[in-house]
Amino acid sequence: MALPKTPSFRLDGRRALVTGAGRGIGLALAAALAEAGAAVTLAARTAAEIEAGAAAIRDAGGRAEAAVLDVADLAAVEAFFAGRPAVHVLVNNAGTNRPKLMWEITPADYDAVLDLNVKSAFFVVQACVKRMIAEGAKGSLIHIGSQMGHVGGPNRSLYCASKWAIEGMNKSFALDLAHYGIRSNVIAPTFIETPMTRPYLKDATFRANVLARIKLGRLGAVEDLMGAALFLASDASALVTGTSLVVDGGWTAD
Repeated sequence: MALPKTPSFRLDGRRALVTGAGRGIGLALAAALAEAGAAVTLAARTAAEIEAGAAAIRDAGGRAEAAVLDVADLAAVEAFFAGRPAVHVLVNNAGTNRPKLMWEITPADYDAVLDLNVKSAFFVVQACVKRMIAEGAKGSLIHIGSQMGHVGGPNRSLYCASKWAIEGMNKSFALDLAHYGIRSNVIAPTFIETPMTRPYLKDATFRANVLARIKLGRLGAVEDLMGAALFLASDASALVTGTSLVVDGGWTAD
């Protein structure tokens, strides 16, 4: 009897790009893709961080390069993708947060969060897929959303707005791009201990409230997202598009 063969999680021969890759989730996902065989480009505004990350990946035996890119500069984004070969995997990770009560939010706060988390994310994808379509490159788009794209949260109105937008855009991306063999999915994490979240998690009351909502009883680590990204990037998820992989320890289950 011939048994079915598990699709490969390997990414040999594929090019990947991770935005916001200097630290935290972005760096971890870049490392995961490189470990699976992809040639990874780490992109961010800060050269020192991504150069250090790319060097660490190379030291571990992977293939990686650093590319300074401000995803808020839409002209620079367009030029960046137009000037290099198409990628097969995009991790759309750059983002920010300004936690405030909704009545304290200023127009500057709104622009800072929505412009980066939604507008820049949208146009990074647009520039990326135009290049993919032009070269006939099939592949996978992975957007880093949040559990807050599925529920609400106190002091999180801007962040929730941006992450719910990512969920909606993702579904439409999947429909527009299916014909070209380009898949689009979201990873929606709970609170992950990173340089961005660490200051909030130092507050004992806030941390206790978060832990009470995560049914598995612990905060997330970047390692918890690495397998999810590898799954969505690889042939193991060949029929998965337009969905959200919620990695939240049970937060949204009730």
